[in-house]
Amino acid sequence: MAMTYMTAEGLQKLKEELQILESEERPRVIRAIAEAREKGDLSENAEYDAAKEEQSNLESKIAQIKAQIVEARIIDESRISTNEVQILTKVRIRNVKNGAEKTYHIVTEGEANVAAGKLSVTTPIAKGLLGKKVGDIADVKVPAGLMQFEILEISL
Repeated sequence: MAMTYMTAEGLQKLKEELQILESEERPRVIRAIAEAREKGDLSENAEYDAAKEEQSNLESKIAQIKAQIVEARIIDESRISTNEVQILTKVRIRNVKNGAEKTYHIVTEGEANVAAGKLSVTTPIAKGLLGKKVGDIADVKVPAGLMQFEILEISL
């Protein structure tokens, strides 16, 4: 797994989710397996099969979160500048072709939510905006072709 950048708050949320999965969900699934096992023949026991599948999915998720925590690199929010577009900044842009304006908050992958205007730093648009300053034109390659955005404002 690649290094993941996140805020201290994002890391704390991951740790809390892991704690719930390990202390609440894992014991619940183990109990479900035990209850299904008590019902007899495992070869024809759909409850047992479902509980085992849930256990497998849960253990995969726990392993994935643990790997994210190990690979996490904390972003020092106090060092974020608005001189250029970077992770954790908000950027107001204008599409040069059609004049449409949008504001995006450039965030880590785990915090992305396009509907809320939170754009993952790994997306083509965010990558094209990174390092740009107010007044710059960013050429961004997207699946539909090349788009140009003017940087109108950078804030926190």
